[in-house]
Amino acid sequence: MTLSPLFDFIRSLYGKTKAETIPLHEPKFLGNEKKYLLECIDSGFVSSVGKFVNRFEEEMARFCGSQYAIATSNGTSALHAILHAIGTNQECEVITQSLTFIATSNAIAYTGAKPIYVDVDLDSLSLSPSALEKFLHLHGQKEENHTINKHTRKIIKACVPMHTFGHPAKIEEISRICKEWHITLIEDSAESLGSYYIQKDQAIHTGLKGLASAFSFNGNKTITCGGGGIILTDNQKLAQKLKHITTTAKIPHPYEYYHDELGFNYRLPNLNASLALAQLEQLPKFLANKSKIAKAYEEFCLTHGIDFISARDGTKPNFWLNAIKLKNLEERNAFLEQSNAQGIMTRPIWKLNHQNPAYSHCQHDNLANSLFLQDRIVNLPSGVNLGYNSSISIK
Repeated sequence: MTLSPLFDFIRSLYGKTKAETIPLHEPKFLGNEKKYLLECIDSGFVSSVGKFVNRFEEEMARFCGSQYAIATSNGTSALHAILHAIGTNQECEVITQSLTFIATSNAIAYTGAKPIYVDVDLDSLSLSPSALEKFLHLHGQKEENHTINKHTRKIIKACVPMHTFGHPAKIEEISRICKEWHITLIEDSAESLGSYYIQKDQAIHTGLKGLASAFSFNGNKTITCGGGGIILTDNQKLAQKLKHITTTAKIPHPYEYYHDELGFNYRLPNLNASLALAQLEQLPKFLANKSKIAKAYEEFCLTHGIDFISARDGTKPNFWLNAIKLKNLEERNAFLEQSNAQGIMTRPIWKLNHQNPAYSHCQHDNLANSLFLQDRIVNLPSGVNLGYNSSISIK
């Protein structure tokens, strides 16, 4: 593969010279960020109480179409809180994908449960419904209102698909399987803010099919407040419990400190929320720009015989991180070495979770697609560039 044309195209896409570094995903603060931060500082409410954190929850729920939103310190804490709230513990197991950022597995492990890793599909890069169904038929045993693992005798409490790089998972099929097997569906939506399914000409945001979902606002996400996360759910009782346990399970009182169950100091500070709210106001503009950049990448790759990870039919991803699929591990490594040496930040897909020491003992299927993708997928610079000229040449 001749790399120079792609490197030149990326530089032109981001208006950078060979002497300048192109980040993988650089945050952009172009709206009310400074204004809201100063308002927050002047108010004195910079911690877990304040108008910005409440407004951010309201606006996130409205944007995504959820009944309830609970802001947390990061996406990992959001996912952990959900799993804890539904009763996940050391007597449980949780099905997820090994092809994900390690935080997915960590959130499961924090509850005492063990992850079970099921393969992904090549087109979605996310949990495969057929692999899930196959695993359950081989290893699952239905009880009256739950499923146990025939080999470990533990309850398979939940299934956590992750919407990889913002490409929506095949959530309708996964949901059907989970319902059939009495397994709670929780969506790891950390990367998919602004990603949609198209059903009967209606756009439905990711994170709404499961009982609850977790989003991230880390510094490398489409919008960021330095860290931050949020939980979405339409279940009022669960929302109330999550709000309670993420604020240390403290019973409201003018001065007494009484905590009626195990709680976590996971509330998003008002200071971060002021930044998040300003970023959320910019989100439609950011998404439109990222869609144009993805289209430019796709057209260039088509012209030059490069396998670009495109949107599946019936989906509208946010193209958080654009990705290409190379021929083999050798070509992948050569690409990573040369691009980064030239100041173009590219990254491989994550090391599979089960290959990390903390999770090497966990049960998994053959993970054939996950292993295939691990050797071939590379992320390209994907940050917002409002100065991008869509008439740029792809030749």
